[in-house]
Amino acid sequence: MSYSTELRLAYTKPVKRWFPTITVPIGHRGLEYRDGTLSRELSPGDYRARRRTVYTFVDMRERVLTVAPQEILTSDSVSLRVTMAIRAAVVDAVAFTERTSEPWTAVYLTAQVALREVCATVSVDEVITRANTVKTEPIKAATANAGQSVGIDVRDVVIKDVILPAEIRSAATELVTAKARGLAKLETARAETAALRSLANAGRVLDAHPALARLRLVQDAPYGTKVVLALGDAESENVRSETD
Repeated sequence: MSYSTELRLAYTKPVKRWFPTITVPIGHRGLEYRDGTLSRELSPGDYRARRRTVYTFVDMRERVLTVAPQEILTSDSVSLRVTMAIRAAVVDAVAFTERTSEPWTAVYLTAQVALREVCATVSVDEVITRANTVKTEPIKAATANAGQSVGIDVRDVVIKDVILPAEIRSAATELVTAKARGLAKLETARAETAALRSLANAGRVLDAHPALARLRLVQDAPYGTKVVLALGDAESENVRSETD
């Protein structure tokens, strides 16, 4: 008895397996951690998710961080209320994620401390009389140094508002008003002095030239007035006017 073996090959259609994907949004950076270790950094786009991996997304877009108003003492112990804004962006997603749990808070607190140190070097008179008294360069340098360590680039620091106490604002307003009134009175006095000086000069001219005084009298006579000039020696000369 013979046996024959028939080998049959079974062909099956390939089965498409579904693999999960991740999408890194525009303006973000993705970090892929595998078994607790950073395996790759992902730019915006779609990626096939790997097993045993954790993904973290970091917003790389520029933002404005507003420092809440705070009471700060000047060099002469006057309390100011200052508001500040910081323009910054994440430039190193790895440092931003791994070096501290609150990177923006680190920059925020550094800005607050630097602002207090700068305001402690100026007086309230300087704040009133000069614009941009609170210098932002030292604040920017301090916050930039703190931001660099956590992957943040601090691009600008702006002082939004400097609010003085109400009583100092009132005193400053009264001072400005008093100065304006003084200047107005000074200008009035100068105008009166100039007028008196002009009258004095005119009087001297008329004393030296009596004929000019008579001519001036004729010019100022009302309309319809008859003017009679009596000619004689200098002492007897007079001007008479008769009104119709």
